[in-house]
Order: sequence, then C-alpha cells, then structure tokens
Amino acid sequence: MSERELFEVSPEEAGVRIDGFISDALEGISRSRAQSLLAEGRVQANGRAVKKNYKVSSGDVISVEIPEPEAVELVAQNIPLDIIYEDESLLVINKPKGMVVHPAPGHPDGTVVNAVMFHCGAELSGIGGQLRPGIVHRIDKDTSGLLIVAKDDGAHAALAAQLKDRSLSRVYDAIVLGRVRDDTGRVDAPIGRSLKDRKKMAVGGAAAREAATRYEVVARYNGYTHIRCRLETGRTHQIRVHMAYIGHPIAGDAVYGRGREKTGLEGQCLHAGQIKFIHPRTGEHMEFSCPLPEYFVTFEGRLRRENDE
Repeated sequence: MSERELFEVSPEEAGVRIDGFISDALEGISRSRAQSLLAEGRVQANGRAVKKNYKVSSGDVISVEIPEPEAVELVAQNIPLDIIYEDESLLVINKPKGMVVHPAPGHPDGTVVNAVMFHCGAELSGIGGQLRPGIVHRIDKDTSGLLIVAKDDGAHAALAAQLKDRSLSRVYDAIVLGRVRDDTGRVDAPIGRSLKDRKKMAVGGAAAREAATRYEVVARYNGYTHIRCRLETGRTHQIRVHMAYIGHPIAGDAVYGRGREKTGLEGQCLHAGQIKFIHPRTGEHMEFSCPLPEYFVTFEGRLRRENDE
C-alpha cells in the first residue's frame, strides 16, 4: 500500500524545480528517485500531475505518492546488546550512541532491529512494520539510552497506547549551550516539519502538533548547563528542537546547534536515562534507569574542571 505526502511550498522555496523540492523534502529520496516518481505520475501540484522541469510557486500544494518499498529481507546479526530487562513480553535495552534503531536508507543493517532479531528470533511484534519489528518508539542515532522492544503484538499495542495517553514516561539528561537561568521550566511549543529545510523539524512548522517538554537544571558550568528533561509528548527531535528554540541547543547537535561549537562530541549530548510504564501483561508499574554513558561523563568532567580553574 502506497503512502502520500503533502507539502505546502513556502515563499523561500518558490522557483525551485520540483525534483529538487521533493529531494529536499523527503528523507532518503534522491533527485533521480524524485524524477522517477514524476515520470510515473506520482507527483501533483495543486491536484494536477507535473513534469520534472516544473518550478514550484509559493502556496503550491505538492502531493507525492510513495509506493510501498520492495520486500527487504532483514538479516539477524550477532551484535551485542546491553539488555537492562527482559521477559516473555518485552525487553528494555540501553542503546549506545551512534547505533541506528531500525534499517533505513543508508543504514541497511547494523541496527537495533538486526541485533534484536538475532537475540529474540521469531519473538517480535509485527505491528511496527516490515522494517521495524518490535519497535514501539525510537531514539535518534546519536542519542543514547533506554528503548523498549515488544515481543508480541499485544504488548506492542498496549505500550503504544501508553505512549499516546502519556502514561509511559521518559526522562532524558542533556548538556546544553549557555547558562539556563531558571532552575525549572516548561517549553510548550508545537512542532512540525520545517518550512525551510524539510529534513528538519521546527517550532511552528508544517502541520505542527502539540509538543511540551519540562526541564530542570542539574548543574551549571561556564557556557553550558546540565539539564534533565521530561517529555510530555513524543514528537520527532522534540528535546533538540525545543532547547534550540529557547536559545539553549544541545551540545554537539550538528542539526539544531550553532555550528561553530567545538566540543569534541560526535553528535548531541543527550541520553534517555529513565523510563516508566505499566507492564502490558501483568499491569505492574515498571521503572528502569541506566547510568550516564562514558561520552557524557567525560564531557561533563571536562566542563567541571574548566569551571574550577
């Protein structure tokens, strides 16, 4: 079954060729792939099919039909997993920084899914789809920390419902740029696809949805602050977008950061350290935590030493 993506052209994007617009708007779609979709008649501007030389205008509504991908055979790989908890319904793992959660363009293997398939065999929920078996929620490649994997469809559905009604709680530690003034705070700002860069998210972006993040200060250093964030909603890149929005982007964030920052970090300093949920089978309240990873501790240690000098 194909999917359809809708985009509205912003004034800044006017005059761009349609194949370039699609390539910029859709992650994993190259310009040549966009031209193929155009040739197949899968792209419309304002309800009418267009060719690859069409230049978009401000206010155009672009519709792109994405055909269902060809079957991909996922390969179970013997990749070590840091398993915090496991039973017959689910497992909780501590994902390392740099590991992708599920296969995607550019990352066909070496993911959490490949590793979990080897560990669990056939015991994985199929609700997440062909490329995301067992995956209830995800965290970014360069974000470390706790992730729940469902072994059956019942557990997956129950956990997904908890995500939706917000009874599944997630807490992250982060080091952000600047000295955060208030000891506690809440960012309540809707997040949608950026109108300037379709591969990014932004406050007030296209089809923005409610998003709220609470934070508290753990420690302050020269030019940086260690904060702890609690998600009230679960939008893509939520903490990264919200902290950048209030002027405190996460240290090392190459996408939402300030660019000139020299931290020595490879990606954002963000760790999913705590998770709480109700066990889908027993109804028991479950709570797990994992320590800050080495990269986080090393960076904060450097900040602490510089602060004392």
